[in-house]
Amino acid sequence: MIILYRIYQKSTPNNRKVKLFTTFPSRIVKIKAVKPTTLDIYLNKTEIMNFKRSLLLPFVLSIVSNTSFAQPSNFNDLLDDATQGKITAQNNLAGMYYLGEGVVQDYAKAFEWYSKSAVQGNAEAQFNLGKMYDKGRGVTQDYVKAFEWYDKSAAQGNAEAQNSLGSMYYLGEGVVQDYAKAFEWYGKSAAQGNAFAQNSLGSMYYLGEGVVQDYAKAFEWYDKSAAQGNAFAQYNLAVMYQNGENVTQSDAKAFEWYGKSAAQGNVEAQHSLAGMYYTGRGVVQSDAKAFEWYSKSAAQGVVEAQNNLAAMYYAGQGVTQNYANAFEWYSKSALQGNASAQYNLAVMYKNGVGVTQNYVKAFEWYSKSAIQGNASAQNDLGVLYDTGLGTMKNTALANEWYLKAANNGNNLAQLNIGYNYLYGQNGLPKNRTQALNWIRKAANNGNAQAKLVLAGLE
Repeated sequence: MIILYRIYQKSTPNNRKVKLFTTFPSRIVKIKAVKPTTLDIYLNKTEIMNFKRSLLLPFVLSIVSNTSFAQPSNFNDLLDDATQGKITAQNNLAGMYYLGEGVVQDYAKAFEWYSKSAVQGNAEAQFNLGKMYDKGRGVTQDYVKAFEWYDKSAAQGNAEAQNSLGSMYYLGEGVVQDYAKAFEWYGKSAAQGNAFAQNSLGSMYYLGEGVVQDYAKAFEWYDKSAAQGNAFAQYNLAVMYQNGENVTQSDAKAFEWYGKSAAQGNVEAQHSLAGMYYTGRGVVQSDAKAFEWYSKSAAQGVVEAQNNLAAMYYAGQGVTQNYANAFEWYSKSALQGNASAQYNLAVMYKNGVGVTQNYVKAFEWYSKSAIQGNASAQNDLGVLYDTGLGTMKNTALANEWYLKAANNGNNLAQLNIGYNYLYGQNGLPKNRTQALNWIRKAANNGNAQAKLVLAGLE
């Protein structure tokens, strides 16, 4: 799964270049001309798998079986049949009460009639009764009872119940967690064509849970589910095409499947689709389209999309530049813990862009981002400790954060550490060898100022 983070280092409303830092002592690195930049971050294997697990949940769209009601000419006829003990009529009557079709919606009545039909052995009613216990509709939520009725229905071959039973084994709801059992029941349901089970089976093969990891099998089941229109499988298929996992890598195919999933409202697909439009992977590059899909995903709470949407507002890409909107979306993302957004919010507070300048707030957000490992935030936090802006001046802490950022590859921090060794500042001894080492690292990482300094020292 690709997550595209955009970390913009700032420009003014008139696109004049600004310094990242205010005028500080010479040992603190200044940037005279900084253009907005982007950073692409690809999730590692562990992160991909964690997200796959989130997709391997029971996605049953309706509590009522897909089987059409065999309705008599009117509600009263159906009620008569149900009252006479006809189990199909009881199940169908319950469905009408549940959906509010031809009668006022009444979960309690639905539960009553599903129960009558279920105890007589109707598999659809057993599944539906299990769902009511599962969701706590018309009855107190009870996973054990839900499992019991799913099990009865699944044993009779009901594909939806088999899928739900698989999910309960997977999650350990109403039963001891058992991936092998989950795999077994997902498999039974998938073999009958249940699209949700097919997606879940694909994810178990992908993750190697309950079965030996097998990308070929994962792709096969995702493909079957996606062909039936399952949005989660379409997303998963897109990921495999984008990463080239047991299939020829294809951005065009990834774009196609992200598009199908996104059109159905899948928020992660919307976010990924936006990233493809932004980078021009698999499609003609379009800031306007990227903005459109980031907006959809951000509005549904995807924190990375919120950060990216803010960045587009900040830079005026695909939309009229609007710092107030940028600040709003950075804030939403930052409050949910996104380190990039926290950093970006801190920069806005420090520079007074889109919000009244506030070094205390800048310090607060730099700190949150730095703790999560954001190297740019770690360097900037060092700058605030170094200068006493927004916090008490503390050169020891300044150097500590410079060092963290430098070890994380931040070339500004590497240059700052180099200066401190060169001049014997911030608690570091004067050491030309160490100074050259750090300044050289900064230069090799593309810092233009470090290259100039290095040329003067060597």
